[in-house]
Amino acid sequence: MIYWQIFLAFFLPGILGYGGGPSSIPLIENEVVDRYGWLSVHEFSEVLALGNALPGPIATKLAGYIGYQQGGVLGAFIGVFASVAPSLLIMIALLQLLYKFKDSPKVKRMTNYIRPAIAVLLGMMTADFFMTSYRDVGIWQTLFLLAASFLLMEKWKIHPAYVITLSLVYGALFLS
Repeated sequence: MIYWQIFLAFFLPGILGYGGGPSSIPLIENEVVDRYGWLSVHEFSEVLALGNALPGPIATKLAGYIGYQQGGVLGAFIGVFASVAPSLLIMIALLQLLYKFKDSPKVKRMTNYIRPAIAVLLGMMTADFFMTSYRDVGIWQTLFLLAASFLLMEKWKIHPAYVITLSLVYGALFLS
């Protein structure tokens, strides 16, 4: 029964919390403090403060912590799944709809309009990362990492996950 309660406590705010994590925080508080009594208002505020100090979406951090507190590892899994399930279901429905109309001229035109915007956004993000790296570690370290990453991925076909891991190790050893 506790797992069903955990699911409902985070699924309902996920459905009703239009606007992301900040708009769902009061709904989560209502569920875990008022409805189920798992936390006091003070405890919830401490969990919220801790969650805000960590990177990532606040709703999933709250769901993971409170789910773990109430139902162990399975409770944490159920809580996190319940908090992302509404978005996941909507995405699946929209993808099925898009797949159904993938050959439509309007859908093709729409994707042709979106691709350049995504390319520009990715280019801007890359330029920001490059400039931040240049300012923080210098041009030679930045160029070395850029060239090494390019060669590893393009010439030797190393998976990007391994290149990122190697870059993190390099940074930890030589740039910290």
